[in-house]
Amino acid sequence: MADLFGDDEHVEVERADSAPLATRMRPRSLDELVGQEHILGPGKLLRRAIEADRLPSVIFSGPPGSGKTTLARIIAEMTHAKFIRISGVESNVAEMRRVIAAAANRLRTSGRKTILFVDEIM
Repeated sequence: MADLFGDDEHVEVERADSAPLATRMRPRSLDELVGQEHILGPGKLLRRAIEADRLPSVIFSGPPGSGKTTLARIIAEMTHAKFIRISGVESNVAEMRRVIAAAANRLRTSGRKTILFVDEIM
């Protein structure tokens, strides 16, 4: 059990261990990602765009569990962008506008980009 004056690093490790196995096993880099070599392999267009931080807006399509969210998180990590996930089914226009305004403000004030991942848009 952690106390106020304990080692915070140990507490962080406990939190990471309590995450679901799928979260702990999720790929954290393009090299760990399995599949899609035709677009994400070394020298391929999408990989070059990600590595150069020159990725335009994109739509990832595929069945549940195919890695769309994982790929978006990897892109955010590689480009040092803030990752925000919202549901296209559960959110509304007002929430989308609020998120976009916050992203524009973040870019203006700190220069940090935002990756907005809108899940379930179909």
